[in-house]
Amino acid sequence: MSKRGRGGSSGAKFRISLGLPVGAVINCADNTGAKNLYIISVKGIKGRLNRLPAAGVGDMVMATVKKGKPELRKKVHPAVVIRQRKSYRRKDGVFLYFEDNAGVIVNNKGEMKGKKETTVSPRSLRRDDLTSGWVGSYLSPHSFFM
Repeated sequence: MSKRGRGGSSGAKFRISLGLPVGAVINCADNTGAKNLYIISVKGIKGRLNRLPAAGVGDMVMATVKKGKPELRKKVHPAVVIRQRKSYRRKDGVFLYFEDNAGVIVNNKGEMKGKKETTVSPRSLRRDDLTSGWVGSYLSPHSFFM
């Protein structure tokens, strides 16, 4: 019996390259008022001596707001990574990467805090290929232009 589950979903998560270690500053791609997010931990990572926990597209992280509205700063928020510059391979063999690293602030259930996502997100998040369902359920189908 595994201690770390998939949060109610079946099957294993498809392995992607982890391009955002702890300490990375990423753009905030929603309309909550935050400009950038500082990753302080990654959910579901137990760790290994001298290895920095890292996140990839679709991972939930704990982050603080470094620039943005004063009521969002100096607090820890859960966030989901939606874009990374490090290339990763989709199941169909296509390598995908973006021009920046970005995430959105969510609540503990994984629902977006903001009302809309302001930029593009990968199709694989919306189609629910990579994630357990909490990301694909709230990304707008009109937000992807690839």
